[in-house]
Amino acid sequence: MIHHLSISAHDPARVAAVVAELIGGKAYPFPSARGSHIAICDDGHATLVEVYPLGTVMQPGADGQDVQFQYDADRPDYVPTHAALSVALDEASIKAIAAREGWRALTCDRGGIFQVVEVWLENRVLFELLTAEMAAAYLQAVTTRNWESFLAQNGGNG
Repeated sequence: MIHHLSISAHDPARVAAVVAELIGGKAYPFPSARGSHIAICDDGHATLVEVYPLGTVMQPGADGQDVQFQYDADRPDYVPTHAALSVALDEASIKAIAAREGWRALTCDRGGIFQVVEVWLENRVLFELLTAEMAAAYLQAVTTRNWESFLAQNGGNG
């Protein structure tokens, strides 16, 4: 099950609005990365599409840090495209597979709301893997109602 994915666009607000329309959801600002927007669908799977400004890249954080956003970076090895997927594996199994491949894997907290295991495919493309427990927290947290409450508490578009 893929819960969310990210893409880049020349006009993130417009693209998020169209994606929201296509999936039967709503579009909102996405304060995690400046100028970004999201489309969320209350489909029972917390389907979400993040739309970043063209030129935004994600790269692994140093040591124990989670993902870092860079802007207009000259780093073609990294892209803003990533996906969150529910998996049947536990954290240890996920990390063992990543270790076998020589890929970075790190359990990260997403704002105190849910956790993911960041796995960097080929150490350049981010997949956020959710164990059953992580997926349950994610599904409870990611709704249009919760996002509207978050935006109200944090001044709108961040």
